[in-house]
Amino acid sequence: MGQRHKRMDIWNMSISLVEEIYELTQTFPSEEKFGLTSQMRRSAVSVPSNTAEGAARNSEKDFIRFLAIARGSLMELDTQLIISDRLGFLIRTQDLEERIEHIFAKINALITTLKRSQLVT
Repeated sequence: MGQRHKRMDIWNMSISLVEEIYELTQTFPSEEKFGLTSQMRRSAVSVPSNTAEGAARNSEKDFIRFLAIARGSLMELDTQLIISDRLGFLIRTQDLEERIEHIFAKINALITTLKRSQLVT
C-alpha cells in the first residue's frame, strides 16, 4: 500500500499542526463554531490531506499540484491566525509562526526538487 506520506516530514509536522489548531480553536467563542473555528480547522486539515493525496498520485506533476494546494491552505491558516489574534480570540505565538514558516519552506523545497527531477527525466 502506498503510504510514503507517513514518512514525510511535511506530513508529520502538519499533522501536529492540526492537533494544535484543534486545541487552540476550542477556546474560541461558540458563535465562531461555524465561522472561523471551522475554517481554520479545514485549512489545517487540508495541508496533510493534500500532501498525502499528492504522494499517492502516479505522477510528480500531480504531486506538485497537490503540494501547491497544501501550501495555499497553510497560508490561509496563517491569515486566519492573524485574524483570530486581531479579534482577540488567541495570541499568536512565535513558535506557531516558526512552525508554519518551516512547513511552508519544506513544501517549497520539495516542489523545487520535484520540478528539477521532471527536467532531468
